[in-house]
Amino acid sequence: MSTITAAHGPAASEPALPAALDRRFEAAILDWEEAAVADRHADGSWLRSVVEELCGLGFDLAVVTDFDVDDVADQLGARPSGPGRLVFCADGGSAVFEAGAHGLDLLHRRQESHVEIGHTSRLTSARWILADLWARGIAPGSVLLASHQFDVADDVFRQGAVTLDGGTDFVRLVLRDQIQRRLNGDVPDIDPAADWSFTIGGFDPRLERVHESLLTLADGSLGTRGSPLVGDGATTPGVFLMGVYDGTGPATELARLPLWSRLADGGALGPSRRTIDLRTGVLYEEGALRSIRFSSLARPRTVAMRVRADDALLPPTGTRTERGAINAAFHDNRRDGGFERLGAYDADPKTAEAALVAAEEAGFERLLREQREAWARRWQEADVVVDGDPELQRAIRFALFHVMASVGEGGEAAVGARGLSGSAYRGHVFWDSDVFVLPFLAASHPAAARAMLEYRIRRLPAARAEARRLGRAGARFPWESAGEGVDVTPNAMQLPTGDLRPVRTGQLEEHIVADVAWAAACYIDWTGDAAFAAGAGRELLIETARYWASRVRRDDDGRAHIEGVIGPDEYHELIDDNAFTNVMARWNLRRASAIEGGVANAERAAWHAVADALVDGYDPQTKLYEQHAGFFDLEPIVIAEISPRRPIAADLLLGVERIRQTQVVKQPDVLMLHHLVPDEVAAESLHANLDFYEPRTAHGSSLSPAIYAALLARARRFGPALEWLNIAARIDLDDLTGSTAGGLHLATMGGLWQALVFGFAGVRAGEDCLLIDPRLPPQWDALQVGLRYRGTPVRLYVAPGTVKIDTDVLELRRVDEHWEVVRR
Repeated sequence: MSTITAAHGPAASEPALPAALDRRFEAAILDWEEAAVADRHADGSWLRSVVEELCGLGFDLAVVTDFDVDDVADQLGARPSGPGRLVFCADGGSAVFEAGAHGLDLLHRRQESHVEIGHTSRLTSARWILADLWARGIAPGSVLLASHQFDVADDVFRQGAVTLDGGTDFVRLVLRDQIQRRLNGDVPDIDPAADWSFTIGGFDPRLERVHESLLTLADGSLGTRGSPLVGDGATTPGVFLMGVYDGTGPATELARLPLWSRLADGGALGPSRRTIDLRTGVLYEEGALRSIRFSSLARPRTVAMRVRADDALLPPTGTRTERGAINAAFHDNRRDGGFERLGAYDADPKTAEAALVAAEEAGFERLLREQREAWARRWQEADVVVDGDPELQRAIRFALFHVMASVGEGGEAAVGARGLSGSAYRGHVFWDSDVFVLPFLAASHPAAARAMLEYRIRRLPAARAEARRLGRAGARFPWESAGEGVDVTPNAMQLPTGDLRPVRTGQLEEHIVADVAWAAACYIDWTGDAAFAAGAGRELLIETARYWASRVRRDDDGRAHIEGVIGPDEYHELIDDNAFTNVMARWNLRRASAIEGGVANAERAAWHAVADALVDGYDPQTKLYEQHAGFFDLEPIVIAEISPRRPIAADLLLGVERIRQTQVVKQPDVLMLHHLVPDEVAAESLHANLDFYEPRTAHGSSLSPAIYAALLARARRFGPALEWLNIAARIDLDDLTGSTAGGLHLATMGGLWQALVFGFAGVRAGEDCLLIDPRLPPQWDALQVGLRYRGTPVRLYVAPGTVKIDTDVLELRRVDEHWEVVRR
């Protein structure tokens, strides 16, 4: 916190604003008795017009007073209509009211038995208001405190709020300056808090495509790469709409849409600074111009930009519509040294134009306010806090921001491997989304998880048709999917040597069938969505179980086998009895057989029999699962001994044919079972399989590090757990795979959350309670996790010797070696 005192110019006739106030603020907390009026009978009309104009421009003003709220409200007489708010924290800090066109509405009342009066009560009121502003997306660094009584050593006020100490005239000057800045189209400042922002300084053509991915803005439906507003050939701007593809078959790819985030091409790029505010989902750019832009989370597919720049960089005023498979409508408005662009996208041109009109009627300030509030609500139930590692903390928020931004909550969500940040993998949907992304959303924003499942549900007819084509029952989902729900996996890929390598995952990586079923069950367990469980969810589980029942082969001893597949470890192809595939199929059959109704008893019994007969490669003596039939007979190469630095693409190091003859694996395969379905694997088998498989894992997939971090945390091996956790956290930030230019690794980001929540916090959603069995490493002081379980927000706090939950509906109970969260 800093304190600003009025300064005087040379003539000492009119106060001049200090440099610290030469920027835009978003809110002010005004001490009524000190900064507004001399006494309760004084004329406060000077402030009325200022307040109403400020609030009309999106500014929040809170009045703190020890007087009666009705007296102060009448004395001020302001009744703003928004979008900014006028709030009174009155009666000794006991109650908070909002003033509107129809009078005062009670927002909050303290429950204490006594009311503090004077200095202490005003501090209490100011703390409440700062917390309320934060919950609405306004950081302390954007708040003015108009009272010297706030200039105290208080943790709340050390977060960057600016205190004014110059009397009523100085406060009036500052507030009027804020009005003028808004009328001039000033660009808001970013919250300086390091753990809520990510900055790229300067312009490096070699790294620009990576930076554009990292700075992507998305609203769950529309994604825009964070390219500079004035670009050259080194930039690869792109706008993508979820589920909108061009091309057919394996060539199907996310369509590129008209750009809204470009002012000019071919310009010389001087030094610039781009900062994405993770708390509010806005992107700032500074250099030859100063700008703010965002894709509206509150109004998906609506975009907004404000720029301050030389007129030569700015396009003319006007409205235009660009038509195509997806239509984009834009309106550009110029003012002296300033520029605003609003835009909207939709398949229907009339809908796009109507959305643009609605955005224009709302205006930039209201759109920005909606954006802040929408993101603040999402963070309230999703934030994860690691106390003790600031750099990891920022990386965690970076990851969660991009996952939340990549999945909308209405209709269906076709979440590709790189989300809405780039065109790598052509935007195709893999198991990455079902297994790695969906759990975070099921536990924080269920509507988005439900939209992801809707994508699978609407393509169930295509999955049934594929099963029939193969002569099997039920539904077989494709390994790579796009718009139609048919398989769009490429038949070949080009190696760095220039040679073509056949791709067989589309034919053989069938565990995707159980992965979709697992995602549906995960959603049901977290949300308790009875309608989904009895309807579309049941259908998914039943149809996938039917596929597995028809897919197995029984041998003469009655054992069941699944032959000719590829597991998650894609280094080994056309294998039999892959442990992951078999055990996931077994889980699928058992989960479906437990569903009441819709399945005949005979079919249910058949599923049980198949599940019990499936071989899983487990040896009770060694406690090891054989990854697939014959795996233990392969050359026992330990990749950790050959290459101490992992991750590594071992198939390129050793060659494709050689790697198939070794025990080197690409990513967790057997160990994925311990992560996804721990109740389906033998008790006490985790340690033995970690010891055997981890040194043999190349981590050649970005999906690998987070899963190992989770499992190593469960095994209390905190050193390597934290090493792999940090690698997962920095996959894109440091471009560890060399592929971030094509888009962000969304599944790795979802895996990072799973490592923190399922691994370190030890959280699992059971069918009737939430299980908690934390493993806190000594390097951390505490771990806090925001969740939503069965419709109830839960805040979990774990510290050495302490486990707490913050909720009024659920309670924490100790059961054996773990905790259970159940309804009171």
